[in-house]
Amino acid sequence: MKIYNKVIQINPCDNVGVAIENIKKDEIIHTLENQIVVLDDIPKAHKIALCDIRQGEAVIKYGYTIGVATTNIKAGSHVHEHNIKTTLDTIIDYSYKPKIECFYLFKSEIKHTFLGFKRADGRVGTRNEIWIIPTVGCVNKTAEKIQKKCCEIFKSQKSEIFSFPHPYGCSQLGDDLENTQKILAGLVNHPNAAGVLVLGLGCENNNIEEFKKHLGNYDSKKVKFLSVQEVENEIEEAVRIVEQLIEYSSTFKRTSCPVSELIVGLKCGGSDAFSGITSNTFVGTFSDKLIECGGTSILTEVPEMFGAETILMNRCINEKIFNKTVEMINSFKKYYLKYNQPIYENPSPGNKKGGITTLEEKSLGCINKAGISCVCDVLKYGERVSSKGLNLLYSPGNDIVSSTALAAAGAQIIIFTTGRGTPLGTVVPTIKISSNTELFQTKKQWIDFDAGQILYMESRQIQQLNEEFFKYVLDVASGAKHTKNEIHAYKEIAILKDGPTL
Repeated sequence: MKIYNKVIQINPCDNVGVAIENIKKDEIIHTLENQIVVLDDIPKAHKIALCDIRQGEAVIKYGYTIGVATTNIKAGSHVHEHNIKTTLDTIIDYSYKPKIECFYLFKSEIKHTFLGFKRADGRVGTRNEIWIIPTVGCVNKTAEKIQKKCCEIFKSQKSEIFSFPHPYGCSQLGDDLENTQKILAGLVNHPNAAGVLVLGLGCENNNIEEFKKHLGNYDSKKVKFLSVQEVENEIEEAVRIVEQLIEYSSTFKRTSCPVSELIVGLKCGGSDAFSGITSNTFVGTFSDKLIECGGTSILTEVPEMFGAETILMNRCINEKIFNKTVEMINSFKKYYLKYNQPIYENPSPGNKKGGITTLEEKSLGCINKAGISCVCDVLKYGERVSSKGLNLLYSPGNDIVSSTALAAAGAQIIIFTTGRGTPLGTVVPTIKISSNTELFQTKKQWIDFDAGQILYMESRQIQQLNEEFFKYVLDVASGAKHTKNEIHAYKEIAILKDGPTL
């Protein structure tokens, strides 16, 4: 990466640079080879042509094509949606071309640890909470009332009690109902929950007896059930059950656990053009180190892999995982085509305002969160992690849906990068990282860590920041630090819906 005055060239092959601050028309940009007269006002984070680009030629960023020029673009011009378009097509036939060098990552000799809660099933939690999970949206308010009542009664016992309302669990058919059951089962079995009250109505499709079929072998001391149609006073009965769960949760104490037990979800939302340069690359370094230590990371947001998917495919450990990746990518494209929707209706308006023009550009920045590790497994929506290393997860780009899917897959922590900012958080600690320092300074109630400072750091300083962040994540995992979403109680879930509602 080269920084000229006010402009970054990410890769030597790039024919566009990124403005690190607003640039006025007629300013001069000095590169290693020549000087460029700026022909347009260039907003911060937007692209500027570093050389003449002819109509139909590839526009290159990150060393890859992010689109083609729709007109002749002169050096110094603003490059955005008015003069560039996507090159992406629909279903593609892929071939496996493994990138062998990524298979030989150094394995760390340093044995990092964190203080976690070891559960009966052998998994490790980073929190020791009580969760109230409705089987159906009809009892959402009941769950919230139970949570409020229990917090009032048991506040002296230091138990953190949360309810997670959602609108589903009844009037659903086929895959929709099964997806709801899978996600809720993943949450009920999550190691961050010391105790769970599964709250049902009694007449729903996802009634308690049906839901139990998706739970597998669960800890009966941890998971309790209440069907509100079957008791006279559901609030009183629920309080009695929660008291039992609190007593059980008190039997768990934090103990030293190897970092290999840590599963971290990788997420971005409200991205800007700095996201792929600063925060996502920063998180990719963390992910690689976690994997070197024997840990696990999960990358999702499948539509935001389109245009960069071959990079991930060529990092698959074998052809079987490659084929699973191809199936994941193409099945999501078919999902759009089934509803006659454009596959590449992305980036969002906020992304475009932040300087991202095409989906290729967004995706190339997005996958930087996965570092350079090889892909060890591909998970279906609602499926739980079983392989250590880098996993890919089928889920949309929607922030709360994909964050919930990451948690249901087993992530005890989510690292969430953003350039525009969001207060969102899900059931697990959600570490927000800003791609630019301005966001960190103006939204400190949302953002936990500033990666924007990387723009102005030397490599030695960046390495120190990487080490500082790794320690910070372990502090969050150990309960020594709490994320902003936890402090402000931004904890919610959402489930993917596809089919009709009865």
